[in-house]
Amino acid sequence: MAGHRDALRRIVVLGGYGAVGREAAGALAAWFPEVVVAGRSLAKAQGVPGTVPLKVDVSDPADLDRALDGTGAVLMCVERDNARVAEACLRRGVHYVDVSASHEVLAAIEKLDAGDATAVLSVGLAPGVTNLLARLCGDGSPLEIGVLIGSGERHGPGAVEWTLDALGEVGPSWRMRFPEPFGRRTVHGFPFADQHTLGAGRVRTGLCLDSRPLTALLTGPVARMVRAPRGRAAALAALTRLHVGGDRFAVVVSSGRASVSFGGRSQSRASGLAAALVVRRLAGMPPGVRHIDEVVEPLPFLRELASFGFTLDTGAGGGGRGGSRAYDAG
Repeated sequence: MAGHRDALRRIVVLGGYGAVGREAAGALAAWFPEVVVAGRSLAKAQGVPGTVPLKVDVSDPADLDRALDGTGAVLMCVERDNARVAEACLRRGVHYVDVSASHEVLAAIEKLDAGDATAVLSVGLAPGVTNLLARLCGDGSPLEIGVLIGSGERHGPGAVEWTLDALGEVGPSWRMRFPEPFGRRTVHGFPFADQHTLGAGRVRTGLCLDSRPLTALLTGPVARMVRAPRGRAAALAALTRLHVGGDRFAVVVSSGRASVSFGGRSQSRASGLAAALVVRRLAGMPPGVRHIDEVVEPLPFLRELASFGFTLDTGAGGGGRGGSRAYDAG
């Protein structure tokens, strides 16, 4: 079986030359004998140091099968036929990890039979880090999750497209306190997958940008603009070329008795490293399709992630797991 747990030697990163995939592949290259960066552009795949480039079109079943030969695990860093790719991996006994933030994508994969393999979902920043923070302060109370993104960071086209599509579902706004230097900010209800996977009706997720003026536009001109195809194309072109603001990010999870946070510079780097750390832990995970918070102990994982130059603050309660303490390696 290609994905046998003692044979995790070859890791394939689909979409491994994107903003998140590149970070994940770079980390994995230090931990595994062979890391393959795969995608439709061989030229882009060749630009990730320490990895093996491979041209793969996941829409071609034969092409995908060839990529899976001898592979122990696949890290999916692009939204393209995810459920079909996951099914192909699991059928062959290849472990599967997916960074997708779309509830529809994750829900389709949840229905698959994993056999003897493991599939882990919700492995980026949101969902992912947010799921683990929710475990730290979760006591059964309703949860509020706030995601603050640096609008000056160069996000990948896929991430920008996903955000634009989600703007049509922006909901009510509320205030949340983020770690310094941000303070209290207005977040707008946003359809991150966490609100479904962590308990429908018990969790609400909101988004804001480090730029207050751009945050205000999320529920106004930009949201209306992207509903028309021409406006969406113009917004996509502008957001992939213009970078107003910085690259700092923060995520906060608050319940009735605790507030915990994680932040730093480069959301893409944090997402990629979180996904890579999940892949590194696959050998110790049980078979089946699960989300990160079901197979990872939150505090040790978040502490290790923070050691790459991020800040973890377990707040005043921390669910009894960390007390009032911040871990900052950068």
